[in-house]
Amino acid sequence: MVPSPDPPSRPNGRPNGRKDDELRLIRLARRYTTIVPGSVLVEFGGTRVFCTASVEESVPSWLRGGGRGWVTAEYSMLPAATQERKRRERNGAGGRTKEIERLIGRSLRGVTDLEAMGELQVTVDCDVLQADGGTRTASITGGWVALHDAFEARVAAGSLAANPIRTTCAAVSVGIVGGRPLLDLEYVEDVKADVDMNVVMTGDGEFVEVQGTAEGATFSRKDFGVLLDLAEKGCRELFDHQQAALAAG
Repeated sequence: MVPSPDPPSRPNGRPNGRKDDELRLIRLARRYTTIVPGSVLVEFGGTRVFCTASVEESVPSWLRGGGRGWVTAEYSMLPAATQERKRRERNGAGGRTKEIERLIGRSLRGVTDLEAMGELQVTVDCDVLQADGGTRTASITGGWVALHDAFEARVAAGSLAANPIRTTCAAVSVGIVGGRPLLDLEYVEDVKADVDMNVVMTGDGEFVEVQGTAEGATFSRKDFGVLLDLAEKGCRELFDHQQAALAAG
C-alpha cells in the first residue's frame, strides 16, 4: 500500500522532522455525522479513519437470555485509501481484515462492562478513508471515542443507568527502523521496519494486546522493553487526546 506523496524528510530522518518518541498530529472530530450518536473522524497524521458505533436492541443468539451485552467491530479500507486502488472485498472480509476486526473488538470489550450493558450489541465500524500506516491503531483509538458517545446517548435517553465503559483504550504502533526505536510509524517507515509492533493499552496501565513481529531482524528482550516503554508513552498521550475531545463537547 502506497500513500499519497511522502512528507518531507528532515535531518533526523523522520518525515516532517518528528522526534523518535513523538506521535504524529492527532485529531479526533466527534459527531462527524448525525445518523448515529457515536461518530468520529480520527486522524493519525495522514491516516484517516471514520469510526461509528451503532447500538442494536439484541445480542448474538449464543448470548440471549444471559443478561450480557456484546461489542464487536467491522473494518474496511476504501478503494482510494491508498495510491494504488484496492479492490472492494465483495465476497466477504479477507484474512487481514478479519484479524483487524477481531483486534478492534477485543480491545473495546476489554474496557467495557458487558453485564452493565444489558442485552445490547454495539458494532463499531471503522472505515479507512486514507491509509498512511497505523490504520488499526487509529481505528481502536477513534473507535473508543465513538463507543463512549454511543453509550452516553443511551444514558441521556434513560436506557442505561451509567456508561459501562470502565476506562480508556488506545493503541499505537512502534518499531525499529535502521536500528532506531520509533513511535507511531508512517507507511514509509513501516515498510522499512526491522521490527514492527502494535500495542493496545487501557487507561489503567494494562495491556489488551501486544503484536510484535521481526520483519527484517530479530529483537532482544531489551529491545522489547524499550518498544513497550515507547508505546506506553504514546498511549498515555493518546488518552489525553481522547479526554480532550470529550471535554470539548
